[in-house]
Amino acid sequence: MQMRALITGASAGLGAEFARRLAADGFSLVLVARDAERLEALAATLPVAIEVLPADLTTEDGLELVAERLADAARPVDVLVNNAGFAVAEPFHASAIADERRMHELLAWVPTRLAHAALPGMRERGRGGILNVASLAGRLPSGTYSAAKAHVIALSRSLAAQYRSDGVVVTALLPGFVATEFHERMGVAPTSVPRAGWADASSVVRDGLRGLRTRRAVVIADWRYRLAAPIIPFIPDRVAASFGLGGRTS
Repeated sequence: MQMRALITGASAGLGAEFARRLAADGFSLVLVARDAERLEALAATLPVAIEVLPADLTTEDGLELVAERLADAARPVDVLVNNAGFAVAEPFHASAIADERRMHELLAWVPTRLAHAALPGMRERGRGGILNVASLAGRLPSGTYSAAKAHVIALSRSLAAQYRSDGVVVTALLPGFVATEFHERMGVAPTSVPRAGWADASSVVRDGLRGLRTRRAVVIADWRYRLAAPIIPFIPDRVAASFGLGGRTS
């Protein structure tokens, strides 16, 4: 029986890389993003059955469309990849509050809603996986993006502990800086971060899927960031805040 994965934010960056990797592993795919044209272009390059599902997850209609697809018992989804995201570039005091709300809903509420939709079917089948793309920023006090990603980490750990005995694996993937369109849209040029600090999208995706297969609740992507992670709890908040990572990682 062919397994099926649903990927949000699938039109570019990590989402597209997840699609390519899972297709190579033999999964059929449900690709979710706002841009139907880009989804169709990606689907045309993948040698597996593809369902293109255009949806704006920051709207109730778009979110519920995807939630209903996840709950469809006739077409079960075995793996959910919550990857969609964006960040607010401005510092908190200067940002538009509507943008802050959209960001928090997309980064925190959307994975919660979609996991809630996927879990009943996964539990009934006795198997399933949910991979939530969080961020190493979720462990730093460096902006409201970090606060939203901290929610994703806590959500993932909670669900992993609660549903492990039901055969459902939940993993939070914590990337650092990854060279994707995400940072271009943020206005973060590759030259603004040392070259050694940029991880490759393919390695980040590989780490995330390996963590899901090995039933790990939290995975830090890329060996460089895994080496740095133990130091984070010892960095004073005022120093960590000055890193400017809020809205600029993963």
